[in-house]
Amino acid sequence: MAISAPKSNDTNLSDLLASIYRGETQLPDFQRKWTWDDGRIRSLLASLSQGYPMGALMQLEYGNSEVRFKYRPIEGAPTVGSEPRYLVMDGQQRLTSMYRSLYGKEAVATTNDKHTPISRFYYLDMNACLDPSVDRSDAIVSVPEDRKVKENFDRDVRLDLSTREQEYENEMYPANILFDSSGETKWLMGYMSHFQSSPDAMTKFTRFQSEVIETITSYRLPVITMDKTTPKEAVCKVFENVNTGGVSLTVFELVTATFATYEFDLRGDWEKSKRRIHALDKDIRTDLTESVDETAYLTAITLYTSYKRKREGLGAAVSCKKKDVLDLSFDDYQANKEAVIEGFELAREFLLAQSVFRKRDLPYTTQLVPLAAIAGYVGKKAFNDPQNQGIVSRWFWCGVFGEMYGGSNETRYCYDIEDVVAAIEGLPSKQRTINDSHFQSTRLLGLQTRQSAAYKGIMALLYKGKGLDFMRGISIDIVNSMETAPDIHHIFPQSYCEKSGLPRQKWNSVVNKTPLLPESNREIGGSAPSVYAEKIKSKAKIADEELRRRVESNLVKWDAFAADDFDGFFIARAVSLLDAIEAATGKAIADRSSEETIERFGHSLILRCSDL
Repeated sequence: MAISAPKSNDTNLSDLLASIYRGETQLPDFQRKWTWDDGRIRSLLASLSQGYPMGALMQLEYGNSEVRFKYRPIEGAPTVGSEPRYLVMDGQQRLTSMYRSLYGKEAVATTNDKHTPISRFYYLDMNACLDPSVDRSDAIVSVPEDRKVKENFDRDVRLDLSTREQEYENEMYPANILFDSSGETKWLMGYMSHFQSSPDAMTKFTRFQSEVIETITSYRLPVITMDKTTPKEAVCKVFENVNTGGVSLTVFELVTATFATYEFDLRGDWEKSKRRIHALDKDIRTDLTESVDETAYLTAITLYTSYKRKREGLGAAVSCKKKDVLDLSFDDYQANKEAVIEGFELAREFLLAQSVFRKRDLPYTTQLVPLAAIAGYVGKKAFNDPQNQGIVSRWFWCGVFGEMYGGSNETRYCYDIEDVVAAIEGLPSKQRTINDSHFQSTRLLGLQTRQSAAYKGIMALLYKGKGLDFMRGISIDIVNSMETAPDIHHIFPQSYCEKSGLPRQKWNSVVNKTPLLPESNREIGGSAPSVYAEKIKSKAKIADEELRRRVESNLVKWDAFAADDFDGFFIARAVSLLDAIEAATGKAIADRSSEETIERFGHSLILRCSDL
């Protein structure tokens, strides 16, 4: 269906405010609350009174059966119970500020510059408005709900506008009668009566009416209207583009607004689902899956739903792009969410079995989406089958070491669920992520920090291989990981390497690092391995053979380590790490003896440690 181009029209402010009052103009429920403070309101009124432009408003024509958002009145407006004609997409803060200060009869509940809640009525100081030497912002006066401005710790009343007579005497014009013809007439009559129809008073008011009141009441704003044919995806994008106030509209918020038409609170439902996905009620707490947010949750459900529909012959292709998430039906959400929640729970247990214990150790948060959808679809029994765990494990590690999930991943998610489920069910599988995965030996030199997925993957493989802590002689499992917080440490310490003039690219790479507990790190210090080895043996009261066992469990060649032979250590460990990666991915690393590898490492890496 063709989408009509947005239309822009200059619209009378009076018509906009009246439309808000009648409920014809409302807000989509995903809009944030009105937040403007007293200073911004006064500044807006000052600009308005001078006829200054304030930018366009944007609204969406309501009525598309495919784009049904829950709606609510603009704050301060009466609840009318009828469907709106328009939903405000951009300009809520300005419109609400103008409606409440100019149209509403109650004090405006706002905040001061210290964010303290206050209630204010707004006035135009007639004399200040007519004095060109006075900044117009100073001519807009806000007063407390009792209309008395106090000072000296509230002991003295500096300005009293609590009666109409006081307003006349101080020549303070109430802003909230500007669009009330009856109220305006009564105020003028009272004003003239107070000044006994003085010609000077009449002249002043006539000038004030001409220069200020009419400037406000005749003000026109540009209003861009999106046709009701505008799809949800476009609405989301437009909102993100125009909403410069710092609040982006997420897919989740749009879906929340859509589901609200079924009297369903998606956010509340997500909070309940989150407890299970994040394992908040588990005896052993880990933050491993706390990176799964509401958008990832909906994406996983959409992926699962799309794949299920294709398998059932109800859909042509698997897809979980933004537009697909926005099109997720309420019925499909309700039907499929439980399977996906269980999928996230199974994904968590799978990751723990791969020795990925904490959020900071997780190579890719994004990989959790297809993992959960796969687990949810095949079910707990099939997913936990040892043979199938091997299939999933190979796919997982190929994704990690192929560094496949760092960009836009929706297409790969679809490959993953099709290929992995097919492999589990014994059907032909294209194995696209496995086939696309390639790890180069020289990549080891580029893995310098834990920000890289492959770096985290290597650390997980060291955990999985039961690498032992040098001091305590224990492997890092989930309990030790959460209780003691291991960190990554240089095997040949940094200060030693720098003093020895060793190349930083080598000594700071993952090849020279291993996860150890803080106690070991304190003993390591900046000494050569042969030196701190003696300190560890003495402190831990262990023999040479025991320390050797602990060191070698971290894929470190003991002889090179004990002899402070950095080059021998470095080549041997690089070989061991590549062996571990090959075992995890089930794929050979092709460049282990390439010219580039030999040049950068100073040795071929095709040899096994026993050959060195």
